[in-house]
Order: sequence, then structure tokens, then C-alpha cells
Amino acid sequence: MKNSRNWIGGEWIEPTAGECAVINPSNTKEQVGVLHLSDSSQVIQAEQAAREAYGPWSGLSGPVRAGHLERMADLLQSKSGDVANLASMEMGKPIAEMRGEVSRGVNLLRYYAAEGLRANGAVIPSSEQNVLQFTRKVSLGVAGIITPWNFPVAIPIWKIAPALICGNTVVWKPAELASLTATRLAELFEEAGLPPGVINLVIGKGSQIGKAMLEQTPLDAVSFTGSTSTGLGIAQICAKRNIKYQTEMGGKNAAVVLNDADLETAVPLIVSGAFRSAGQKCTATSRIIVESGIYDSFIKKLSYALSNIKLAPALDSEAYLGPVASASQYETVMSYVHMASEQADILAQGPPLSGDQDGYYIRPIVAAGVGAGHPLIQEEIFGPVATVLEAADFEEAVALCNQSIYGLSASLFTQNLSHAHRFLDEARAGMVRVNQETAGVEYQSPFGGMKLSSSHTREQGQAALDFFTELKTCAISYR
Repeated sequence: MKNSRNWIGGEWIEPTAGECAVINPSNTKEQVGVLHLSDSSQVIQAEQAAREAYGPWSGLSGPVRAGHLERMADLLQSKSGDVANLASMEMGKPIAEMRGEVSRGVNLLRYYAAEGLRANGAVIPSSEQNVLQFTRKVSLGVAGIITPWNFPVAIPIWKIAPALICGNTVVWKPAELASLTATRLAELFEEAGLPPGVINLVIGKGSQIGKAMLEQTPLDAVSFTGSTSTGLGIAQICAKRNIKYQTEMGGKNAAVVLNDADLETAVPLIVSGAFRSAGQKCTATSRIIVESGIYDSFIKKLSYALSNIKLAPALDSEAYLGPVASASQYETVMSYVHMASEQADILAQGPPLSGDQDGYYIRPIVAAGVGAGHPLIQEEIFGPVATVLEAADFEEAVALCNQSIYGLSASLFTQNLSHAHRFLDEARAGMVRVNQETAGVEYQSPFGGMKLSSSHTREQGQAALDFFTELKTCAISYR
């Protein structure tokens, strides 16, 4: 039985503001652990510990900070199976995917460790003689990190690692549904020898702990991933307090399939983008826009592919998708399944769970027969539900793709080079891809969206270093 704990100033503290059972979404009769909830006083304590640790940590050289990240990576890699199993049991992601996510976390730590040995500024010519003028990227201070449950390892690390290598310290508030995994990661970071107070973990409800972090502590930056409504509220608070912020929020991502697409390539990638992780990715394919000339053949191939994927418990190594993460998530997604059954045409549905195990399982479905303004087309579902629209030509397909308040990811399937380049230019999304699925982006590449998907900053790659630093211009006359 696992228990969540706070890690503040290098000390382990068991919160006492309440507790609840952590239930395995693959088997609701199994309790994975106990979630202990914090009160606002521990958030304040965590920020103070991070503030105290900031001076010594930011004063270390880049290579020394890099060494800490390398040791964190080594330990995470050595314990990857343990971390993946716990995370799959806690939030329901299939174990094969979770192992890949942990591996991504290791790679992220190594990638940002390498940044400790690279240049962090530029020399600028001066109009005066004998003046050296240059820029430096300097740390911000204490960063508040607020992470979701759907990527319980990768998203925290892709925020924390760049924050640390830039010289910041961290107060980390994970989602309740990922708190056991967060505690395990913090245990590994402690074992790796990270100095006390550099990372501080606080477990609790976002409405209480997140609110206290934003309103009662003097943070210097906030990085958030979660719902659009919460992200917009965070942006308002941070703007009012002049706290640097980034918010990665919702998506309603479209895969566009043109008449000349290679369907043998397109269909598996669209099924993967829509239904891996039970559709619980902000980059998941939830709209499929198909040109009229291949509509029938595409639907036939899609139906066949969907009928052959496996819905199974998360620890089944052959599971294509597992359960959704929680009872509330199940209720929300099922409301859209019922909507699709009542207001749309169900074109395809995956097979049911084999066996009689209790869990939050939802059969993946593909619907059609609704207009472009329908909730199935416009609202983020965050589950294994995708809806098809038919387009007369490329121009209409791109227009439908852009008809959304979101703009995170979009993909096009075609063999036409002109259409490919036009799509990269015309699709209003932060990540656009041709002959690839909408879900995912490589860790060395910037991640983020347009419109209501993002606060117009980017995570991962070199872009993360820009967020977690500010630029200082320096000049010295030596005559």
C-alpha cells in the first residue's frame, strides 16, 4: 500500500488535512494507496524552503547542476519498471505506454542536463570603442509547477528539469490522481542527492493548494498544464501579481485525410492518435476530416482497425487502451458517448473488455452525422470518442480544421507536396504534422498551442529555457 507524502526542505511530511483511498481504475475493487491532503500552511512552508534553497542552487555552475540532473536520470532509469507499474495502477495508462513515458522522462533529464554546459547568451557589438556588450540568461527564482494526471512522469519532468538547470527552485503541486507517482519521483530525486529545498512536493486539491500557491506565496513563475478554464483563471491571477506564467490547456485536434492519402498509413496513425491512453491526451485526435472521394473507403478501413484493438487492464502488456482515469472522468466521457448515441451516427466501435473485471472502461467509438458546431465537434471530450466530418475539398477541410477555439495540434494525410506545405502554413495550430498522428511531439521540440490551447509560450526543447529565465544585458568599458 502506497501513501502520498509532502517533501519540503528535504524532509518528508505526512499531510493531515484529510485523506482518501486511491483506487485502481483498471480494477475498482483494488486500493492502490492512500492520498493524504495538505492545507495551505504547507504550501507556504514549501515556498519558503524553495526560497531558502534558491541562492545556493542558482549559485552553482551549470555543469554542477547538470550533474544533479544526470544522477536523477540514472536513478529514474534504474527504477523505471517500478515507477511505470505504480503510475499505470494509479491512473490507468497501459503499461507499454507508461514505460515509454518513463523513458521519455529519463531522456528529458539528460537533455536538460546537457544545457548546463552550453552557452546561455550572446556577444553584441557596441557602438563605443573598448566596450564589451553581451546578454545572459538568468534564473527567475522560485517556480510553481502545477501538473496533470494524464502524463504523471513526463510532464512534471519536462517542466522541472529546465527550471532546475536554469537555476530556479521548485514548488510542485501534482494532480490528485497522480500523487502516488509524484511521491515516488520525489523519493528518487532525494535518493539521487538533490539538495534540500530545490524541489518541494505538496500534495492536495487544486482548489485549495493550487489557490494558496498562486495567491499567498511570492512565486516568480508558474507553469501549468490542465483545463482551459483553470488555466485562464491562473493567467488572471499571475498577470495581476506580475508573475511570469505559462498555461498549456485544451485541444480539439483534427486529422485531415485527403483523397490521395495512403490509407494503409493514415488509418493506424489516426486510431493511435485518437485512442491510445483512452484518448486522454491534450493532443489526441478527436476530429477526423475526410475528403469526399475516399470517405466510404476510409470509414470501412477505420471500422476494421477499431474492431481489432484491445481494451484491457493497464498492466496487460497487450492493452491498446485501458480504462479512463477515475469515476468522474468516466461520467464525463460517458455523457458524450450517450450524446453520440442519441444525436449522431455511430460508425465504428471497439470491442468490449474481455472478462468481468470492474473498472472505468469505455469502448472507443467513432461518430458522424453532426454539424461543425455540434458539441461532439467543438468540445474537448478527453476520452476515446472521435467524430468524423466530410469535406468537399482541401480548402473546406482546412476551414473545418481551423473552426475551433483550440489550436494545439493538427495533422494532414496526403501525397500532394503542395497541399502539405499549404497545410503547414494555413492550419492554425501550434504543432502541425503531415502523415503523422496529432498526438505527441519529440522532447527536443517546442510543445504548445495557439488560441485557447496556450498562453502563447512553449514548453520542451530550447523554448523551455526561454520561459524559465529572463534576459540580462551587460556592458563593460575597459579603456
